[in-house]
Amino acid sequence: MKRILILGAGLAASTLIEYLLNVSQKYNFKVVVTALELEQAERKLKNHPNGEARIFDIADLGSLTELVSESDIVISLLPAAFHPLVARECLRQSKHMFTTSYVSPEMKAMADEVKSKGLLFLNECGVDPGIDHMSSMKALNEIRNMGGKLINFESNTGGLVAPEYDNNPWHYKFTWNARNVILAGQAGARFLHNGKIKYIPYQQLFIRTEIINVLNYGEFEVYANRDSFLYKDIYGLDDISTLFRGTMRRPGYSKAFNCFIKIGLTDDNLIIENSEQLTNRTFVDSFLPENPELTLEENLCSYLEITQESEEFQKMKWLGLFDDVPVKLKRASAAQILQSIIEEKWQLSEQDLDMVVMQHQFVYELNAKKYERKSSLVVIGKDRVHTAMAMTVGTPLAIAVKLFLTGKLKLTGVVIPVVPELYEPILDELELHGIRFIEEEKEIS
Repeated sequence: MKRILILGAGLAASTLIEYLLNVSQKYNFKVVVTALELEQAERKLKNHPNGEARIFDIADLGSLTELVSESDIVISLLPAAFHPLVARECLRQSKHMFTTSYVSPEMKAMADEVKSKGLLFLNECGVDPGIDHMSSMKALNEIRNMGGKLINFESNTGGLVAPEYDNNPWHYKFTWNARNVILAGQAGARFLHNGKIKYIPYQQLFIRTEIINVLNYGEFEVYANRDSFLYKDIYGLDDISTLFRGTMRRPGYSKAFNCFIKIGLTDDNLIIENSEQLTNRTFVDSFLPENPELTLEENLCSYLEITQESEEFQKMKWLGLFDDVPVKLKRASAAQILQSIIEEKWQLSEQDLDMVVMQHQFVYELNAKKYERKSSLVVIGKDRVHTAMAMTVGTPLAIAVKLFLTGKLKLTGVVIPVVPELYEPILDELELHGIRFIEEEKEIS
């Protein structure tokens, strides 16, 4: 019996665990799920005969050594900072490791030794990164195989609330890590446009946006996502003219979020010493120039050069930013306080469903003509457990684990899913789970 160790039983784990348990009888798998509390792991397993719940704390290195030693393959769903620790233990014990997270410098440094031991450390096999890689490479290779020359490539992804449950003025609710949303974009962005390198600093990131349309789901707003240049080598796009990756929100989100940045509320380094003595209102006031002749609302609008009738102000007011509600957090950063204010308002309620949206846009030349291809994915969650985010993160990784343990994958080293051996069978099976791209193509010159 092949033992699959899953470290972490959070949001992404549910679909992954369910998939592996469903195929465990057929392929003789044992699925070991770990969590800080045994009950959390047991809830994920639902008394399945091929499941096993274990307590695990990453601080207990002895426990990690024991769990890894008992396993054939290790799936790390822990916070990304802990992946190198797990990877080193897997490498020491010659165990295979899979994760959905980006390849870190520490992971990359292990590549030669991983390969020399004949191990597979599969990374970036979730949704973004993951499905974005696989669907991009499939389309790029199709265009290349036709003899097409790529000119432009743009790829945009977003996790949002499903349209039927979009009932707040931000048109946004948390579908994943709230802290990551608050801190998004702080490193700025770099991309290629018409053959020129372009940079967007954090202070401009949520201003320089574009609008795109996805199928029949209307308009989405896109802001640049990190360093698009990383994908030149990964996707083999040396001669590309435009290369851009972005994050999708609904129109109006970025302009309002940029107000937080202007004020300084997203600063995670600035510690508010007396934060537990503040209210939402005094917290905001502490970041504004002193002007005793104006109310807080008037002062903020003057500082931001907006009006109280503006969409930006109304969005901030809806969040409760000007309410006399205690902050409660002790010695917190500005970003942590902002998150605590926003988090309750942006939570998915019990009946809400989330949505994952992804769109690739390709422009290429073939036989002296120019074409545009759009490849679009929209996935709506089923319930609060089978969310769109959980399904699109967990299912690709689960399929990859099955393929590997059944001998369908012969890859070794530190790998991401950009080769046909990985992306073809995974994308094919994802379609069976309702995760499929819609292709639109037209001649543009």
